[in-house]
Amino acid sequence: MDGRKMQILELLKEDARRSADLIATMIDAPADEVKQAIAEMEQDHIIVKYATVVNWSKVEDEKVTALIEVQITPERGRGFEGIAERIYLYPEVKSVYLMSGAYDLLVEVQGKTLKDVASFVSNKLSPIDAVLSTKTFFILKKYKQDGIIFEEHEDDHRLLVSP
Repeated sequence: MDGRKMQILELLKEDARRSADLIATMIDAPADEVKQAIAEMEQDHIIVKYATVVNWSKVEDEKVTALIEVQITPERGRGFEGIAERIYLYPEVKSVYLMSGAYDLLVEVQGKTLKDVASFVSNKLSPIDAVLSTKTFFILKKYKQDGIIFEEHEDDHRLLVSP
């Protein structure tokens, strides 16, 4: 992938609402070239979706999010793919990652209550034959996600004192 497309991707990742004309100005390129590059990346599924990052703690409709470490036995011929697919097809599942280390998959699950997430783990995830064990961690507060800081913080205006 050429450098220009990488620049476009970085700018869209920062703010997906940026127009092709604005991006063209920012990277000093013709607008038609930027529009063409974006269309190509969408067609090639490099750009998969444009999404909004929401700070759910500021909305009354809060959700409970959990990260679940899952140890599995890979399937003959398919490895981890089949089990990962079976897991990511559940609507409660927001993300699934193949990991190195002490566990195989990291599954992000979202529910309305702690009970909903616990029910998902005990009734849907754990009964899968290939699942050996699960470890669930509930997210209590998000400070930063995808490079975006959620908390408003004050700058330190104290004078620098040195010896």
